Amino acid sequence: MNLSAFVARLDEELRTADYADVDASANGLQIGPEDGEVDHIAFAVDGVRETVDRAVDADADVLVTHHGLSWGGFDRVTGRTYDRIAPLIENDLALYVSHLPLDGHQELGNAAGVADVLDLEARAPFGELGPEHIGQRGITAESYTIDELCTRLEDTLETDDQSVQSLAFGPEEIEDVAIVTGSGTDWLDEAIDAGVDALVTGEGKQQVYHEAKEAGIHVVLAGHYATETFGVRALQDLVDSWGLETSYFAVPTGL
Repeated sequence: MNLSAFVARLDEELRTADYADVDASANGLQIGPEDGEVDHIAFAVDGVRETVDRAVDADADVLVTHHGLSWGGFDRVTGRTYDRIAPLIENDLALYVSHLPLDGHQELGNAAGVADVLDLEARAPFGELGPEHIGQRGITAESYTIDELCTRLEDTLETDDQSVQSLAFGPEEIEDVAIVTGSGTDWLDEAIDAGVDALVTGEGKQQVYHEAKEAGIHVVLAGHYATETFGVRALQDLVDSWGLETSYFAVPTGL
């Protein structure tokens, strides 16, 4: 497949252009030629030296990641930035990135993947960011206690053997759940206003403890990396269906 056609298909599926004004990440093709043929696509959560090296070793043509290298552009390509970019260019390895578009996709996205794990029904977009959403909300098929919900996530997510933490201030039975993966506690007020029982996200902030306690809502911290493997995995399945060879590189951080 031609690289430009590959990029265009992903951009269309992920509505990349719709997030241009709300995402600091330069989504889409970050590094690479505008054309050329691609046969082998590698996938990983983070665009870092380890995943780049593994993609090079696998003889991949494109590395698709959730977290890329350009967050508002580069002032200088030196130091760590140079060390990450150089092997991409030296080995003709393109880098395609989808940050918030992949968080917010209601079928392929990270929040949708967490919702699948929790068997949520009656789903709707959640996590407003300008005109877009970066999360999902749903109703559990059967209610959870907070311990049951955390165990369900621990048993399924790539947590690197880290425990799922919780701020257990909500109701005994959890039925209404909102999800914003990664660093999603900034949407706690939206979750409170929506009247959900629990907000599931990746990592927390100090002030969230008291905000959740005062509001009587559970906050579940399942790990930034662990909550954001679903999107790239779903994209891998999609690209598999296009007849291209794919690889996935798991590099869990435990954070």
